[in-house]
Amino acid sequence: MKIDETAPRGDDRSTRQRVARSILVEGPSTAAALAERLDLTPAAVRRHLDQLVEDGAVEVREPRPGAHRGRGRPAKLFALTERGREGFDQQYDDLAVQALRFVAETAGEQGVREFAHRRAAFIKQGFEAVSATDPDLTPAQVLARVFTDAGYAASVKGLPAQSGAAGEQLCQQHCPVSHVAHEFPQLCEAETAAIGEVLGTHVQRLATIAHGDGVCTTCIPDASQISTMKQQKERVTS
Repeated sequence: MKIDETAPRGDDRSTRQRVARSILVEGPSTAAALAERLDLTPAAVRRHLDQLVEDGAVEVREPRPGAHRGRGRPAKLFALTERGREGFDQQYDDLAVQALRFVAETAGEQGVREFAHRRAAFIKQGFEAVSATDPDLTPAQVLARVFTDAGYAASVKGLPAQSGAAGEQLCQQHCPVSHVAHEFPQLCEAETAAIGEVLGTHVQRLATIAHGDGVCTTCIPDASQISTMKQQKERVTS
């Protein structure tokens, strides 16, 4: 049974947090999708979305061209703003920025890069552990679990059909270091390099939250492509 929460209630803030968290985890969503996902009435979701938009935590976006296939006007998407992301726990705050500024002043660019590289070690460690315990997962699914465990709310989506490429998209709806990475992009660069290292191939991030995008997106080749690339790399280095 759908829960009707259109009337004022004491737990409105809790419900709005559920709506916001659903957008955080699943990415930009329509009101209908949120209502279905959270088992709420459409009217309740719209009321909470209106309040989140008024508070500056959520913004309305037009759907991408070609994404709508039905009749009628395409439904609008609701996405978290930077202010909305700030409502969730951040693992790094102003102290982390100040610490990295100190590293940059005392050890220079190389010092920051070494720190970023060491921090990104969780990707390799987690990838090896998850792959060993659940070998049926695709490389992208393994990475999604590793990043989610680290607080990134990651998921896997198929590549758009029009791209003509094989593989999946690693999508991170939340970045616990986005504020720090905005000033120190070396953190993003080290993570991208670590992803490429565990896959044995070069990868490129198409978007990052730290640079103002709504989600961090990385294209991950399918398992057969990764295997072929690794074999070619081994032949070259042998």
